[in-house]
Order: sequence, then C-alpha cells, then structure tokens
Amino acid sequence: MSSNSLSQSSWLRSYYFVRALFSVAWIAAAILLRGQPGAIAFLLVIYPAWDALANLVDARVNGGLKANSSQALNVVVSTITALAVIAAVSDSTYAVLAVFGIWAIFSGLLQLYTAVRRWRHYGAQWVMILSGAQSALAGGFMISRSLGTAAPTILDITPYVAFGAFYFLLSAIWLFVAAYRKADA
Repeated sequence: MSSNSLSQSSWLRSYYFVRALFSVAWIAAAILLRGQPGAIAFLLVIYPAWDALANLVDARVNGGLKANSSQALNVVVSTITALAVIAAVSDSTYAVLAVFGIWAIFSGLLQLYTAVRRWRHYGAQWVMILSGAQSALAGGFMISRSLGTAAPTILDITPYVAFGAFYFLLSAIWLFVAAYRKADA
C-alpha cells in the first residue's frame, strides 16, 4: 500500500468516526428537543445539509468532485433535500417524512456506489455497501409511513440516523483493525 493510500485510508477512518459522532449528537438532540418545533425543524434541515457538506469535503480530499461523481451527485441531492425539508416543515410532518424517504433512497444508492468504487483501493467497504442498501430500503419504509394515518415525528427518523451512526462507526473500526493487522504483518 502506498503512502498516499495509507493517508487516504487514515482520512477515511477519521471521516467515518466524525460522521458517526455527528449522528449520535443529532440523535441525542432529537430526543432531548423533541417537544420544541423550532429546534426540530433545525435538526431536520441540518441533517441533509451536513450530509452534503461531508460528501463535499470527502470528495475533495479524495481527488475532487470530478473524480467522485457519486459524491458530487450526493452533494446536490442532499442540498436539494435540505431545501425541500425547509418547505416540507411548513406543510406537514407527513411531507417531511416523505422528503426524508426519497432522500434516503437516493443518498443510499449513491453511498452504495461510492463504497463499491472504494473497495478496490481501501477494502473494508462492505459495511458502507450494506449501509447504502439499507438506507435505500429505509427510504421506502419512510415513504410508506408518510402515507399512513399516524402523524410522524422526528422519532420516526432517528432509527435511520442511528443505523447510519452504527455503520459509520463500524466502518471506521473495521478500517482501523485492517490497518493494525497490516502493520503487524
């Protein structure tokens, strides 16, 4: 493995840890602030906005947006989603959940593609592949819930965020262990 690959792998581990920590903080805030509509609206907008920023930074570190078309598209999709959530928040919780569901499908498929592409260079991407696939499936579930009769709340989105946190943390740990084993070999 070249020194550039090692630094990129180190970046990826750190990136995954930061993504997991952000998600855990978001979940804690969602639970603590669930009765405060303004705070909830902010959390609902900030999550896809964070995803856009995280994909932008990661793509730039890994060769730029042109070299990472799936992440470039994810930046666009997540930014549009943040704007759509702003509009949906003033409409209904059903609309917000539908927007999150559509976003989860698109961002999940784009994450899956990014992970498959990265597998050749860094390995240990099976967790991100699984995460992307589950995100797409969760999106379908969120859309079906948005068509139901029970009024959705932010707690309908927190399991999605929790699984994301778990997958990012597991990926970071997996890459750390893989690097440790290579160093010992």
